[in-house]
Amino acid sequence: MQETVRRYLRVFVTRDLAELAAVVDENIEIRGAGNHVRGRHFVEGAINTPGLTCTEIEVIDLFEHGDRVSVYFRQHLRHDATGEQLSMTGLKLYRLHAGRIVQMWGETDLYGLLRQLGKVPAEVVF
Repeated sequence: MQETVRRYLRVFVTRDLAELAAVVDENIEIRGAGNHVRGRHFVEGAINTPGLTCTEIEVIDLFEHGDRVSVYFRQHLRHDATGEQLSMTGLKLYRLHAGRIVQMWGETDLYGLLRQLGKVPAEVVF
């Protein structure tokens, strides 16, 4: 199951939608950032986020138990308009069935990303 999640994360770099379809169920349930949605097309939209290109996914910690895999990661991004290198961390939990991801919960550090882009004050710390 860990390899399925690693394959999924690599898709953010490769943008290989056939690989995405191989590891993510078409009707995946996604919860995070105040949303509850269903459908692989939401993941496809995240992969093709305009203005940001994912250049690397660094897995910091990965844990498997039963039908679930949790991962703490750092996503390295390029701001397409400026070429600036950015990074964003995230924590996700995946439930797998028959070798595919069927549910996902998680959050990413969007505040940290906005701070790197100069959109919020750097001195604010939570």
